[in-house]
Amino acid sequence: MSLLGKLDWSAIPFDQPIIMGASGGMILAVVSVLSWVTLKGYVPYLWREWITSVDHKRIGIMYTVLALVMLLRGFSDAILMRTQQAVAAGGSQGYLPPEHFDQIFSAHGTIMIFFMAMPFVIGMMNFVVPLQLGVRDMAFPTLNSVALGLTASGILLTNISLAVGEFSKAGWVAYPPLSGLQFSPGVGVDYYLWALQISGVGTLMTGINFVTTILKTRAPGMSYMRMPVFCWTSLAANLLIVAAFPVLTATFAMLLLDRYLGFHFFTIGGQGNPMMYVNLFWIWGHPEVYILVLPAFGIFSEVVSTFSGKPLFGYRSMVAATMAICVLSFVVWLHHFFTMGASANVNGFFGVMTMVIAVPTGVKVFNWLFTLYGGRIRFTVPILWSIGFMVTFVIGGMTGVLMAVPPADFQLHNSLFLIAHFHNVIIGGTVFGVMAGYNYWFPKAFGFQLDERWGKISFWCWLIGFYIAFMPLYGLGLMGMTRRMQHYDVASWQPWLVVAACGVAVILAGIVSQIIQLVVSIRNREHLKVTADPWDGRTLEWATASPPPAWNFAVLPQVTDVDAFWKKKQRERVQAQPASERKFEPIEVPKNSATGFVTAFFAVITGFALIWHIWWMAGVGAIGIFVTVLAFAFRDEEEIEIPAEQVARFEREHEAEIAV
Repeated sequence: MSLLGKLDWSAIPFDQPIIMGASGGMILAVVSVLSWVTLKGYVPYLWREWITSVDHKRIGIMYTVLALVMLLRGFSDAILMRTQQAVAAGGSQGYLPPEHFDQIFSAHGTIMIFFMAMPFVIGMMNFVVPLQLGVRDMAFPTLNSVALGLTASGILLTNISLAVGEFSKAGWVAYPPLSGLQFSPGVGVDYYLWALQISGVGTLMTGINFVTTILKTRAPGMSYMRMPVFCWTSLAANLLIVAAFPVLTATFAMLLLDRYLGFHFFTIGGQGNPMMYVNLFWIWGHPEVYILVLPAFGIFSEVVSTFSGKPLFGYRSMVAATMAICVLSFVVWLHHFFTMGASANVNGFFGVMTMVIAVPTGVKVFNWLFTLYGGRIRFTVPILWSIGFMVTFVIGGMTGVLMAVPPADFQLHNSLFLIAHFHNVIIGGTVFGVMAGYNYWFPKAFGFQLDERWGKISFWCWLIGFYIAFMPLYGLGLMGMTRRMQHYDVASWQPWLVVAACGVAVILAGIVSQIIQLVVSIRNREHLKVTADPWDGRTLEWATASPPPAWNFAVLPQVTDVDAFWKKKQRERVQAQPASERKFEPIEVPKNSATGFVTAFFAVITGFALIWHIWWMAGVGAIGIFVTVLAFAFRDEEEIEIPAEQVARFEREHEAEIAV
């Protein structure tokens, strides 16, 4: 047996110019960034202040950077798919061979769901939730760093598959028997499974961390019914993570056992049942939709309230709707496969439950509208994303209720109508949500706000591009075009797909505008500098400096009501006590740790080795992870103390900024 298992030179696709060009470009970009960082002498700073940091704010920013990079990576796949379908009609086969097209649509779904949307919402929650709770960090800071490292490991393994081997051709859902050894004997499905197993463990750690933080570490006086709505939606999303991700982990473990050890959980020939995989996958998969959308709902609640200058309408009903969605999301999974042959009673039950879950979502939309009604609305970039969401998400929701009717779903299942609906709710909900949050909290993270002009250009390109790109797919679905088609013979479909490709180009203009917005904002940061409270906010994150210090709050705030900071501003606007007269105490903050980075390093080694059956390397990686965890468990020093003088000096320097 070879020391490198199944790995040899044939694993590198030298005969595929598109793949080799993309791989070369990706490698060149990484090498260029690393070289620039090294030559500029930034490595010690990055290691000390970012890579080994366990500060929830730094970790949240790193999650967000990962998500933005993977948005570019996943969107490049979307461009390839849409342009291929725009030209591959009739006698033309397009420019992507079928096996490459299969990898592209599988990678697009996997990257956008697991490695763009998930890190984006987790990054937002990481940065904001402890600040809104009025605490100094997450309950388990080092676990937070490890979770980030494992997510980055899954991302790295997925991108390695572009250059070494192949990615899965079985779609982002990897249904057996297509994902079994008989039909996928290569390493593509193994890349998919190990990347998601490793990152899934990190996500589960994140869920446990957030649930503990929200339930057990709130500011004095902050009862559950005084928490900001974003904290409630984050709690619901992370309860879903804790409940649903172990199901996905177990499901993938069974598929790995089928592939590696000849088990027969899902192989028909061995009396297994592929439909069991489908059930288990969607028991995770539908809660996953709300894991992504619920935090976005929380962002819209914060943005709408702030820029209307009003308290959120129906706070208690909003909380009730959030928790109702959390529960109901677990009883609708079968609507993803009405066509499997279940009885009319089963299909009827899941159809009704799918319609029921639309009710609490509707409650939220009406609450946002009533909050806007009568308010003095400031049409900033975050509020534009929020209003665009309301229109777009409602359209997507209505098409979802349509497909909740089993007879309609029988006609629309596996068609482009379903693809249009899915993107309608995920882009209109999650992507619009995180973009609103990105623009809203950017000044808090960096001390200067993003350029409004380029932000508005980006928003309009995204909104218009979305409708041009996905509305034609509804029509194509009704005309009978199924998804994942590399080539088609019906010439009447082509004009619709050309229009969809034009929509993707408009969205690309929106992404380019966002890059320009960031560059322009950094260049003009002195002119865009802000105080602690640039938006006249209502929640506690705006009560500390921008960017916040490592300890967040010099003195933990006392909470007496919802919208704690707003009420504090009303009470103390005239009688705020100067920092020079306040007494400060030393503050303990978690010590930096390389545990997350080292764990991620060995996780990549272990995952790569298991994919290619390099057993000795897998053993080295597993031992490395074990030793790293052991070293952390026996650490001597957990926290460092910030002297009272340093805290007082910071407060004096930022006194004008954070004064209420």
